Amino acid sequence: MTLLTLIRHGETDWNRNGLIQGSTDIPLNDTGRAQAREAGMLLAERREDDTPIVVVSSDLSRAAETADIIAEVLGVAAPHRYPGLRERSYGEAEGVDAVEFRERWGQWSTAQVPGAEPWPDVRDRALRAIRTAVDDARRATAPRAPEVVAVAHGALIRQVIRHATSDELPAEGERLPNGSAHTFLIERERLRLLSYVGAAV
Repeated sequence: MTLLTLIRHGETDWNRNGLIQGSTDIPLNDTGRAQAREAGMLLAERREDDTPIVVVSSDLSRAAETADIIAEVLGVAAPHRYPGLRERSYGEAEGVDAVEFRERWGQWSTAQVPGAEPWPDVRDRALRAIRTAVDDARRATAPRAPEVVAVAHGALIRQVIRHATSDELPAEGERLPNGSAHTFLIERERLRLLSYVGAAV
């Protein structure tokens, strides 16, 4: 049994300006760095025992720096990067805002954007990367079971939540805030959602 916490990276300038990032490598801004520190402090406050914590992340800089800050706050080893935790590639939609997106491709949930990674592929990739990261963490802390903190991206985390809830959550119109934490229990290969944070769009 392993506790997994998925954290959305802190804010970037593109987040602040409502632009779609996808696989474009945009760095954190100062607000994002503060959100990362806050996430790390909340994780530190909730620790009730000496369970080892392993921090990992996507290899995109906004997630990697968020993870580095969290690991520093927690006083744990430098995070390992997993490219499989990267954000969905949005193809031609990267760098555009919501208004332009709707004008060019219509509804978000049904849009066919040239060059975008298919949603089923995002989910499969995310689950594979999580399995690998958790297996690596278990080996590194054996015989003790670790808590794994993985810093990733909004669309990818949504797909993991949807997988764990048979596509019931997050609710339509909810977004996952920058720096938010979403907790799962991994029992054998099953993911069970314990808590998540959603906000109205």
